[in-house]
Amino acid sequence: MLTNDEIVRYIRNDMGSERKRKARLGERYYNGHHDIERYRLFYYDGDGNLVEDRTRSNIKIPHQFFTELVDQQAQYMLSGRGDKIRSDDPTVQEILNDRFNRNEDFKAALYDLVEDTIKNGFGYLYAYVDSDGRLQFESADAMGVAEVRADEASDRCEYVITYDPVPTRDGRSRQVWKVGVWDKTRCWRYVWDGGAGLRLDPDADPNPRPHVLYTDGGNDGALYWQDLGVIPFFRLDNNARQESGIVRVKKLIDDYDLMSSGLSNNIQDASDAFWVVRGYDGNDLDMLIDNIRRKKQVAVGSEGDVEIKTVAIPVEARKAKLEEDRRDIYEFGMGLDPDKVGDGNVTNVVIMSRYALLDLKCNKLETRLKQFLNRIVQLVLDEHNREAGTAYDTGMVWYDFERNVISNETDKAAIRLSEAQAQQTRINTLLAVADRLGKDLLVEQICGALDIDYAEVKDRLPDQDDPEEDLDDAMEEIGDDEGAAPGGAETTA
Repeated sequence: MLTNDEIVRYIRNDMGSERKRKARLGERYYNGHHDIERYRLFYYDGDGNLVEDRTRSNIKIPHQFFTELVDQQAQYMLSGRGDKIRSDDPTVQEILNDRFNRNEDFKAALYDLVEDTIKNGFGYLYAYVDSDGRLQFESADAMGVAEVRADEASDRCEYVITYDPVPTRDGRSRQVWKVGVWDKTRCWRYVWDGGAGLRLDPDADPNPRPHVLYTDGGNDGALYWQDLGVIPFFRLDNNARQESGIVRVKKLIDDYDLMSSGLSNNIQDASDAFWVVRGYDGNDLDMLIDNIRRKKQVAVGSEGDVEIKTVAIPVEARKAKLEEDRRDIYEFGMGLDPDKVGDGNVTNVVIMSRYALLDLKCNKLETRLKQFLNRIVQLVLDEHNREAGTAYDTGMVWYDFERNVISNETDKAAIRLSEAQAQQTRINTLLAVADRLGKDLLVEQICGALDIDYAEVKDRLPDQDDPEEDLDDAMEEIGDDEGAAPGGAETTA
């Protein structure tokens, strides 16, 4: 077991690690808190001192491109109406449907996992056994999970440490943390107080606690325990470096924020014109300002004049830079620019080409997600194997992540019409040479054109030696069973 000093050291190292620093950056940008919020304006005064300028406009507008990129990828990754986890064995499929495909809690946990993985660089699912004795999964806060490798621990065992901040009851300013130390059989609960140090949680009973603890109602309420055989935390990585998606686009988003906010500041600062007054017939500047604002008139000498000056704003240059940054954000962030979909060029080929980068990014994550799902599916199958005496494994399971793409329905309808017309032409051609093909071969070819299983209708064909059987009757029977040919194709000789 880890010592108290080891636990505290691992938590501190995890909090200050480069991996968690980038994860916090991704989480901050996902929540719309960009670096532009800290932007300040300075100038050098007459004595050469650097002074913050509090008179100029300093509008700070974060633009949440990263939020859109994360949500885009997470939702597109899990889009599609079919079951994601499948098997060709009906019994295994029923298990998968019950635990995963039809389980709304698991679907929500899986979405949270994918979202955390993209924005933080990694995400976790936590496995637990519910009150019905069934294995369930929920998303764990990735920012509060630290992993300890066996070669790092004093006892050469693997651990996962969870740490969650909790509000203090006495209003103290220092932070108090609830800490859990997990191995393959049980969990130790601690309270970590910056002043009092790390100590076992007095409210946790028993401590340590097995993964599964239950009572046997038929045996005087005796306590029984069970372990899962693995540490019940499963990690999904965004990439080999466990980096957040913000790493690719942060500088571009910062530049867009700066350009956009700068344009707003230019407009705000230039909203008041400059008054150039020559030969003012007076000495009181306050009176001059009052005359301009209230009376709209100024008294000047015979050689005097009043001129209004305005500042030219570099609008076009800023707009061009904003457009360039926006294009680069979607390109290097490998996302789908929604403005490009509705630009008038909306054939399905063009739409698919605009999904190319998003598809590429999702395909990379899909490979890791399948590996991840294999681990938790095997855990569920092992549970079923123990109860039912079966030997199912993930070799009987496959995954379907066919994703939904926005499409032009008119374009799709035109394609379907063209296919139906081609099918009708093929059938009409077959009917035109029916005498040469013979009845059996003709029906086989027509079944192929209509995508009908010839073996299922072969027994219904008229007997070649019985002249009273008519091919028209047989084809009419096939049509009644399978439906009319697309496009109104004739199916009678």
